[in-house]
Amino acid sequence: MNELFIPTLHTFAMNNIFTGSCGVFRFRAEPKVVKMEGSKEVDFEKSTIVAEFWHGPFCYEKSEMEGREVFPMSDEGRTAMKTWLQAHI
Repeated sequence: MNELFIPTLHTFAMNNIFTGSCGVFRFRAEPKVVKMEGSKEVDFEKSTIVAEFWHGPFCYEKSEMEGREVFPMSDEGRTAMKTWLQAHI
């Protein structure tokens, strides 16, 4: 089985959406970044990553999602997201 690539937390902290695939398996990870009050710094304890997946040849906008899960924006959350996604390939 091919291992999915999941970008670093820094990528998500910069509010970047990430999409990836493995064969017909497709996924999308969208950060929900919360800034610390009065600061430009990311509040990792309040921020999350929303992951969704589907199977098929079409893009996110043209597909029906088969699963959705919200993960904390942390190393543990990133690892849990990767494990969850790989379980649905």
